[in-house]
Amino acid sequence: MSEQRVIRPTPISGFPEWLPEIRSVEQRWLDHIRAGFERYGFASIETPSVENLDVLMAKGETSKEVYTLHRVQDDEGEDSEARLGLHFDLTVPFARYVAQHFNELAFPFKRYQIQRVWRGERPQEGRYREFTQCDIDVINVDGVPLHFDAEMPRVVHEVLAGLDLPAWTLNINNRKVLQGFYEGLGIADPLAVIRAVDKLHKIGDDGVRAILADEGLTAAQADSCLELARVKGADRSVVDEVAKLGAESDLLTEGLEELGFVLDSLADLPEGSVAADLSIARGLDYYTGTVYEAAFDDDPGYGSIVAGGRYENLAGQFIRRNLPGVGISVGLTRIFAKLVAEGRLPAGRTCPTDVLVAVPSAERREEALRTGALLRGRGFNTEVFHQASKVGKQLQYASKKGIPFVWFPPFADGRPHEVKDMATGEQAEADPAAWERPAR
Repeated sequence: MSEQRVIRPTPISGFPEWLPEIRSVEQRWLDHIRAGFERYGFASIETPSVENLDVLMAKGETSKEVYTLHRVQDDEGEDSEARLGLHFDLTVPFARYVAQHFNELAFPFKRYQIQRVWRGERPQEGRYREFTQCDIDVINVDGVPLHFDAEMPRVVHEVLAGLDLPAWTLNINNRKVLQGFYEGLGIADPLAVIRAVDKLHKIGDDGVRAILADEGLTAAQADSCLELARVKGADRSVVDEVAKLGAESDLLTEGLEELGFVLDSLADLPEGSVAADLSIARGLDYYTGTVYEAAFDDDPGYGSIVAGGRYENLAGQFIRRNLPGVGISVGLTRIFAKLVAEGRLPAGRTCPTDVLVAVPSAERREEALRTGALLRGRGFNTEVFHQASKVGKQLQYASKKGIPFVWFPPFADGRPHEVKDMATGEQAEADPAAWERPAR
């Protein structure tokens, strides 16, 4: 027999995986997030992990991060050029989905989507090549009412408030404010300035000034752009602050009205939950109105944990209908991985089993199986030990897996059933048809 080659198992950078006691917590989070989205009427959809490359490449600068898909061995004569790519977010697939199923959907269409996405970037703290996003979006024909722009932060606040996270703040801005302000300054290419200012938190004032100078802005114009970016506040007072900066345009006025409406609508949330931050730009060009970005208060450099915004025509590349939308995304993996790494996440159980049914002997295995089926039918997650072994070995198995109860079917004719509480060590007679789990 030839010697088998052994491949050393090593983790792949940027592709996190969890042990069962951590994965069980992640699943609880997913259930909690899913329930929160559904409370607001969002319906679940799932799109394929892959999209046509022309769909993915249409988005803009993030398109360079697409992982393409092809087989290791192409069929003879088959065109080897990759035509499919793994989706790097859920918004573009959603826009394609709405266009494709336009005649079958009820509008406004409110959907949530919880799936893994892939980005070909350099892994580092808070940045992964494979991660889970939890998105909600609303798309409508011709127009999306502005109150949905306020509903998005409310849903996210309600969902994340139930996860006992470190303090975080959701910052809100409006792209119309930025573009309108820059137009009021006489800047020829406002979108280029938006992309530059979006880098402010990474490269600082001097880095942004250098980019703006390359874009042809004067020192005075750059000063005004940075002055706008320093405007922050918890209420619509930021509208007055922006007005004092001197730039004027119809688009700026429209953006400030929308920003003020959203802030007013969220005024009942706990203090510090949301704030206006005029430095928030979201570099992707398809955002056209409200934008969102949240970070941990004690670690703002870690990266955004929530992001999104309003887009006017993302679905327009797929269908000749005006289908604007607004959406927000929770970066589940980024949040979860930070808490795991810092030891701030209480571990869950290593398995979901409530009761382990012991096997007294090979001859009595059928009795054990019947007992397991009865307990399972009554709603208890139940597994039957895999073989007849010494009782000590079966108890050791239950202890290692964190199974709270061990059930002993009769070891001899005429003997009763018994159940052992692994936490207290108490063991007592029990009827599998009537037993109830003790309250802790």
